[in-house]
Parts: sequence; structure tokens; C-alpha cells
Amino acid sequence: MKRDGAEKEAPASALPVDPKPEQAATAAPPATELGEKEVQAQSAAAAAAPSHSDSAKEELSSAETEPPIVGDSDRQKFGTSPARQVSVAMGELNRAEYVSVGESPSSLVNNAKKVSVLPLVFLIFYEVSGGPFGVEDSVGAAGPLLALLGFLVFPLIWSIPEALITAEMGTMFPENGGYVVWVSSALGPFWGFQQGWMKWLSGVIDNALYPVLFLDYLKSEIPALGGGLPRVAAVLALTVVLTYMNYRGLTIVGWVAVILGVFSILPFAVMGLVSIPKLRPSRWLVVNLKDVDWNLYLNTLFWNLNYWDSISTLAGEVENPNKTLPKALFYALILVVLGYFFPLLSGTGAIPLNRDLWTDGYFSDVAKIIGGAWLSWWITGAAAMSNMGMFVAEMSSDSFQLLGMAERGMLPEFFGKRSRHGTPLIGILFSASGVVLLSWLSFQEIIAAENFLYCFGTILEFLAFIKLRIKHPTASRPYKIPVGTVGSILMCIPPTILICVVLALSTVKVVIVSLAAVAVGLLLHPGLGYVEKKRWLKFSVSADLPDLHFANRDRPDTLVY
Repeated sequence: MKRDGAEKEAPASALPVDPKPEQAATAAPPATELGEKEVQAQSAAAAAAPSHSDSAKEELSSAETEPPIVGDSDRQKFGTSPARQVSVAMGELNRAEYVSVGESPSSLVNNAKKVSVLPLVFLIFYEVSGGPFGVEDSVGAAGPLLALLGFLVFPLIWSIPEALITAEMGTMFPENGGYVVWVSSALGPFWGFQQGWMKWLSGVIDNALYPVLFLDYLKSEIPALGGGLPRVAAVLALTVVLTYMNYRGLTIVGWVAVILGVFSILPFAVMGLVSIPKLRPSRWLVVNLKDVDWNLYLNTLFWNLNYWDSISTLAGEVENPNKTLPKALFYALILVVLGYFFPLLSGTGAIPLNRDLWTDGYFSDVAKIIGGAWLSWWITGAAAMSNMGMFVAEMSSDSFQLLGMAERGMLPEFFGKRSRHGTPLIGILFSASGVVLLSWLSFQEIIAAENFLYCFGTILEFLAFIKLRIKHPTASRPYKIPVGTVGSILMCIPPTILICVVLALSTVKVVIVSLAAVAVGLLLHPGLGYVEKKRWLKFSVSADLPDLHFANRDRPDTLVY
């Protein structure tokens, strides 16, 4: 429900920002209407306070001295001043009833079936990996030893910290804005919008890669798909079919991801077994540090092991996100690392090394050498299915991110409209259009451009994570990384150094294109503010989301800017 000045009945676990005096003075809300934390807080207050009526009076006094809230129609009732009213629609304020940080706001407005643990594991799997398709360039760039070490060490430096931060912040803000809400809460709505712009654009660029990879795997069997009109038609057809799947619902996408994931992993398990008699351990140790393409090597590792935070933009669609999200991230981390390491181990150990052949799509040829044509066909089919899974998972994340930003008033209201299947129709169409426009880029250009933008967004996430740990150490965190403030800072240092290295190795072309994209975001935010001021488009903040900045500022489980 959007904020339109109309009265709305408070949800069972919500506490109103401005309770009526007669309600506050007579009785406290029943325990059944409060969350667990509120019940505990009442018990503690009852032990310390002389009487309930005194506590209610203090609560009423606090409510009367709250800073102004927004809305012309509510100005007299809520004490709103014109000065505070100006910037509401760009996500600064929300006069919603409070929703506990540990509760998913989407459950109040969306009746669509929620995503459970198993589908969520495979959605994360496809957000991050989708299988070892695309890791071949790591061997071509650096040789077997560095490729194998990279997929063991890189997760420790990058994937685990990012997954842990996603688990903590995603359960702290279980809504579809995901990392946009994290950054908005810590750094303000301007930087929250920049985060949303860079991450969405990075995700769309990433999604443009999957039709390319899909056709690269099929072109060895169907040469006509290598270029020209047949390739263009295939990209368009694939995009339309997978976009429609996203439109039909996230639970469908989740279970399709499970089926595709099993189909994509099985042939590599078979290849590993078949390769055992042919393994030569000495082949794993081949390395030549003088002949390493560090830019391609690091970008390949980075691309194959990032995007753990993408699942946060679906947190509002997850069943019991406080427990489900951390658990799913843990299982997915294991699945991703093993899904990369063992195929590389069998592929590099079972056949003689020719680094020039190790490019995207080469695992089909490796399978043919190890097991025969049947295994090659299976892996080619698995690659095609895997790219379909990655496409639908990424598009789900991108489109729900736009919905979450609209619910926070950062985008026009029409981005927040759901289809009859509960999916963000406009967000899906926008994301699909971006994929079609960018699908002409090459594999290396795509991963370099998306990595550059992703790095900027990740730095903002680290800053938000650390600032919220420092500024709001007692805020409700259903899942909390077991380290203190110093530990949080130290945990972010290695991935930040890695980000700087990736940025430093970017080509001039990638830097220029990426900085131009960042500049568009810097202009887009004030531009949308002008559009809203002129009332050309309608912006509104969902009344079912907690206020991140002003309301309930004295509550320990409310985060304020």
C-alpha cells in the first residue's frame, strides 16, 4: 500500500509512530500484537517503572516531541513542516507504522508464495556461479596451478566476507531494496540511489553475458549461431522466453533453478569419475609467472565468485529470511566452491595442457577427450541450461531491486507495481531491454565493465556495514557476524585491496565507459528529483516499510541516518 494520506490499520507486530493519547494512556498493546523483542522490552520496563500509566505517559510525551513527518493531508495531525516535506519522495522519510527490523515488510503487502531454503540455495548458486562454465579463461590466463589456487584462496578473501555481510545486512533489512536500503540507512538516500544505479547496471551487463555464453557453447554443434542474423534472432528469442519465466513468479524461477542446477552439476560429477584413471598430478603444478595475463585472470576469478549480495534484493520474498537467508548462503558457498574446483581439477589433470585452447566453452572439448561425444553433448546441454538459470536468477534480482527502490520512493511509483503473479512487471521489462541492448559486447568486455561498476557498489556496501556497526551497535541483527567493530573493519580490508587491484588493472576503454555510467547516476538522482517536483511522475514511499531515518529514533531496533 502506498502512502496517500489515508488511514491504515496497523499490522499485528507494528507500533504506530503517533499513538492517540487515549490509547496510550489507558492500556498497552496486548502481547500478542507485539514482536518478541517488544514483549521482552515491556517486561523489562515493567520491572523498572513504578507504574504502567507512567510509562505510557512517557511514551506519549516522546511521540509528541518527534520531528516532523510528511504529507500535506497529514500535516496538522502529524506536525509536518514544509521544510521536511520537500524530499520525502526521494526516499528520505516515511511516516509508516513501524515494522520490526526482524520482520519482512513484504509479508504485509504481498501474498505471493515465499521462497524456501532449497530454491534459495540454487538462486544464490545461479546468482554467483551456475557451474564451472566461464572459468576456462583462468587456465588460459595463468595456467593450472594458479587457476586451482585462485578458486581456493579467492573465496577466503572475497566470497566469505561478502556472503557474511550479506547474511547480516540482509536479515537486518529483510526487504526487496537489499543493498540499496543498507547504504541509504548508513550514508543517506543520495548514495543509496547511486548504489542502486551501479548495482542494477552491473547486473544487467552481467545478464547480457548469458545469451553470449549460451550461444558460444552451441555454436560448435550449430555453426550458424556463431554470428549474423541467426545469432541475433537466437539472442532475442532466448531473452523473450526467459523474461516470460520471470514474469510468471519467483517461486517458479526458484524451483526451475533447482532442476537446472542438478542437471548442470551432474555431468561434471560423471566427468570427475571418468577422469580418475587419466589423472596426472604433475599437470596441476604447471605455472609460469612470467606469462600470466593478470587482468584476465583476476577478472575471471572476480566475476565467477562475486554477486553474493544480489540475493538481498529478494529478501522480501523469502520465507522467514532471518533463518533462511544465512543458511542458504552457507550451503550455496560450499556448492559454488566445490562446483568450480573439482571440474578444474579433473579437466587440467586428465589431458595435456594447451593454454591457448582454454577459453570459454572449452569444457565441452575436455569432456569429449575424457569421456567421449556423449559426455561432451551432456556438458554442452548443461552449459545451455546453466546460462538459462543464471539469466532468470539475475533478472529476478535486478527487477525486484527496482521494485524495492520504488517502494522507498527512489524511483517512480509505477516501478513498484506487481503483476498478478506477484512479480515486478516494469522492472522485468527494463532489465530485459538492457540485456538486449548490451548483448553485442564480447565476453571479456562484459566481465571487465560489470566488475568495474560492481567494485564501486561493493565499496559503498562495506562503508555502510562498518558505519552501522559503529553507529548502531545495539540494533537488531537476527544474524550477526561474530566479530566486533575492529574485526568488522579488518574483515573488509582484504576484499577492498582486491577491489583496488581489479580497478587498477582495468583497460582505458573500460574505465571511460564505467566512469561515464557512474556520471549518469550522479545526474539521474537530481533529475528524478526535478521530475517529482514538477509532478510529471508520481513517487511514493510504501507505508509498510520502517522509517530508516527519523521515526522511532530512540528505539534500539530502528536504524536512523
